[in-house]
Amino acid sequence: MYGGLINLDEHIKNLDNWTDEATKQMLQNVVKRKRKFDKFEKRHLIFLWLTILSFTFYGIFLYTKIYMPYSYSASMIFSAFLSNSYNVYFIVVSFSLYGYLTVLKKKVDKYEKEYHALRCEIIDKAPDLWKGEAWDKRHIVFEMMKKQYDINLYHENK
Repeated sequence: MYGGLINLDEHIKNLDNWTDEATKQMLQNVVKRKRKFDKFEKRHLIFLWLTILSFTFYGIFLYTKIYMPYSYSASMIFSAFLSNSYNVYFIVVSFSLYGYLTVLKKKVDKYEKEYHALRCEIIDKAPDLWKGEAWDKRHIVFEMMKKQYDINLYHENK
């Protein structure tokens, strides 16, 4: 038996023999890419909210600790801003979160593109992957992929 098939998910491994091993491997690859995309999308969302909260708390901090007590003088606001050592920490943390957020966004876009390209390739090659009687049964594979992995192989549109 082919060594790469050991890593197949149970649902893909248990497909009937009218789905060949190469097709099963393609399905497994699209599942793997979908999981990676989902993982980074979730991580991006978490860091998006952390970044928003960080900037919000920093704004509240600036308003309550610097602006409100020294609002009578612009030079006092500036002096209080420079003398408060917490500003450096807030700025570093907030902008570090924002920087990591942009890195994550690029990764999410990259993994989404890879996942979508492989999914579209399976859709385009469907007539070659399922021939003869298998063509009539391909909907079983498509339904399983939609139900188990939330991967739509019926249409190329997301």
